[in-house]
Amino acid sequence: MAFRFEGLEIWQLAVTFAGNIYDRTENFPKDEIFGLVSQLRRAATSISLNIAEGTGRSSRKEFAHFLDISIGSVFEVVTAVAIARNRGMLGEDAYKEIYADAETLAKKIFTFKKSVLRQPTN
Repeated sequence: MAFRFEGLEIWQLAVTFAGNIYDRTENFPKDEIFGLVSQLRRAATSISLNIAEGTGRSSRKEFAHFLDISIGSVFEVVTAVAIARNRGMLGEDAYKEIYADAETLAKKIFTFKKSVLRQPTN
C-alpha cells in the first residue's frame, strides 16, 4: 500500500459504506438526483475522504479534527436516509442496514480518534 490511510480499517469500511450508499440511491427518483441523492453520496464519500486527508496532517490534533468531520458526515448520512425512508424512497430494511453500518462506522472512527489523541508526540 502506497498510502498510510489505505491500511486503516476505518478508511476501508468508509469506502465500502460509500459504495453501498451509491448502490442504494441508484433507484431513487430522478428528480432527487441533485437533491437527496447528491447529498447522500457527498456525505458518504466525505467520510473516507476526510480520513485520508487527516492522515496527511502534521499533528495528532489536526488528524483528530478530520476524524471529527468524518463522524459528522456519518451523521449527515443517517439524517438523509431517515428523510429518504420517510419520503418512501428507502425501505425499512435498507434503512436499518444503513443505520447499523453507520453506527458501527461512527463508533470505530470515534475509538480510533481517541487512540490518535493518546499517541505520544515525537
